[in-house]
Amino acid sequence: MSTAATDRDHIVISGMAVEAPGGIETLGSFWSALADARELIGPFPRDRGWPIEELLSLGDLEGWGQVSDAGGFLDRAMEFDPSFFGMSQREALASDPQQRVGLRVAWRALENAGVNPGELAGADAGVYIGASPMEYGPSASEINDQNGFRTVGYGQLGVAGRISHALGLLGPSMCIDSACASSLVALHLAVSALRMGECEWAVAGAVCVMSSPRGFFEFAKNGALAPDGHCRAYSEDAAGTLWGEGAVALLVEPESRARRLGHPVYGRVLGSYTNHNGKGRPILVPRAEAQEKLVRRTVELAGVDPADIGMVEGHGTATRAGDVAELTALQNTYGAAGGDPVLGSVKSNAGHAQAAAGMLGLAKLLLAGQRGEIPPTLYADNPTTKVDWNRSSLRLATTAQPWEPKNDIRYGAVSSFGAGGANAHAIIAIPADEEYDNF
Repeated sequence: MSTAATDRDHIVISGMAVEAPGGIETLGSFWSALADARELIGPFPRDRGWPIEELLSLGDLEGWGQVSDAGGFLDRAMEFDPSFFGMSQREALASDPQQRVGLRVAWRALENAGVNPGELAGADAGVYIGASPMEYGPSASEINDQNGFRTVGYGQLGVAGRISHALGLLGPSMCIDSACASSLVALHLAVSALRMGECEWAVAGAVCVMSSPRGFFEFAKNGALAPDGHCRAYSEDAAGTLWGEGAVALLVEPESRARRLGHPVYGRVLGSYTNHNGKGRPILVPRAEAQEKLVRRTVELAGVDPADIGMVEGHGTATRAGDVAELTALQNTYGAAGGDPVLGSVKSNAGHAQAAAGMLGLAKLLLAGQRGEIPPTLYADNPTTKVDWNRSSLRLATTAQPWEPKNDIRYGAVSSFGAGGANAHAIIAIPADEEYDNF
């Protein structure tokens, strides 16, 4: 039985909003896609000025891998109503789309909790957003129509600041770039701030919108991009990752506050932790030892029995080195604890959303806990043979299956790992008897 502390005011997730590939903009549609095992991959966007022909011909060059006309792209990434958020059209055009998408998912997350975002001016609230720069717009060092608005509009710089400014929040406001670990690091910092009393509540989230195709160029050159346009996490057929986009925002606050104000409680953040791989291997190469240490430390901080973890939402990049390192760490921890943990990755549905990857995985975990069902991971029916699956109880979610609670709680874990060597992990307790009417 879990031994999570009950004598403290837990930090809970009490509001949530999502945007994902395939036109998904509601929690209900996101869950339907996961439960139906739908792949949300589509062709490259033709409205961003990308050199499509050059991208698709990279495989013809010596030393380059094949690029497929595929990725997980947001349908409305370029749409925005600036007047709604108090911005001029010119300022909005000069602002990275990640700022615009981040604004609207933060707004919807607060509405999801039953909060009126328009009545928050002066609130002692923080904003912690994971995002990475995506080369939006012309250079700031040349004369162009966006001059004068680039100080905040350039890159991911203003994502958190835009939210704080639009809502009038007075607490800490920061954008976190730990590459693909960014979103869970943002959650970790938000939860830590609340526990330290630095703010009364916070918006934690992450966003990824690819303004340029640089990720496809980089991974095609590194031989780590899926040549067939599918992200086959933990599969024997995995041949590389596939880039995607997404955004998730959460309202996080002490549980006593959530209960007092009638907010839903999607889950309690029992513990979170972040570390680094250290040196000894190339910076892009993950390390199983560091990830195992990460999980063990998070379990310790959460005060749970690792055998009670029923669902693990992994990183699952579908790269050969990445999947093996992660599986080794998970087998040595949750897989050796005597429980029955089921592993999956939302990347098989929507691609690798980079800075937002961990937050999309967390949203999946929370929805699965509410529904009492672990959705299937695509391509999991042919698991990699690079690890011995018989040496631990860890297994892949090949089909949808029930997720039974333990003492009216479903315990889950989510991981994310960054290209710069950062790792992040969180353990969530999801009440099984909570009622939700805000989907």
